[in-house]
Amino acid sequence: MKIAYLGPEASFTDLAVKKAFPHHQSVPYVTIPDCIEAVIENEVDYAVVPLENALEGSVHITVDYLFHEVNLSIVAELTSAIQQHMMVHPEWSKGGSSIEKILSHSHALAQCHKFLHGKYRGVSLEQTTSTAAAAKYVSENPEKKLAAIGNELSAAKYGLTIVEENIHDFAYNHTRFIVLHKNGGQVSLSHKKNTEKTTLMVTLPKDRSGALHQVLSTFAWRQLNLSKIESRPLKTGLGEYFFLIDVAHGMDEILLPGAINEMEALGCKVKMVGTYPSFLLDE
Repeated sequence: MKIAYLGPEASFTDLAVKKAFPHHQSVPYVTIPDCIEAVIENEVDYAVVPLENALEGSVHITVDYLFHEVNLSIVAELTSAIQQHMMVHPEWSKGGSSIEKILSHSHALAQCHKFLHGKYRGVSLEQTTSTAAAAKYVSENPEKKLAAIGNELSAAKYGLTIVEENIHDFAYNHTRFIVLHKNGGQVSLSHKKNTEKTTLMVTLPKDRSGALHQVLSTFAWRQLNLSKIESRPLKTGLGEYFFLIDVAHGMDEILLPGAINEMEALGCKVKMVGTYPSFLLDE
């Protein structure tokens, strides 16, 4: 089985794939759309891409691409801890105070803001395309006093020394990754199963006051708990949105079909993105 993931190698998505699918071939792609299109074009069987981070929020390109561009199914959710470490070339492992520049992805730098502002105030920060790219650059420039922020996989791959562990500002830093498949195939993992979820994308009828309230009511009176609701632009004009809705309930024969039918009767367009198990990779 071949699995596309958001690369490069040693990215956090690569780390999640290695935890979830240790015995399958994983293939890095440069962008999230590239990963998704690889499934559409039958280059791979599945794609694993990030959907949401506990600190940074939703990954909008993932949500928008699934709504506007393709019809793929979410067949599993992988929740993984994001642990940020500071790493340097072994040449500088005993001289952390002499670091002149720190490189990483913009999200990683933001997640470590308090640490960097406190201990490394005044040190230049530089954004890279990924945490793995930062580690690679540091490994290739041993003559420079550089540090990278990333995960333990990138430190091991590029031969760097971790000099500061778990430097992210908030202890609970997790990312939700989704596993995408062309035909809704099932995924069974050895990791702890957290819950069943169903993801819907709902477009409201235009110019009707109370439409969102009516949509939420279809879930409320059926006692279907929503774990997330978020609006995204329809790209058709200002003030026009679709809603991403995560229901903490797997597809059944009565409740969810009833809610979908009721929303459609209200004039809504409902896109079923998937009903799937959620797995905790670090428990």
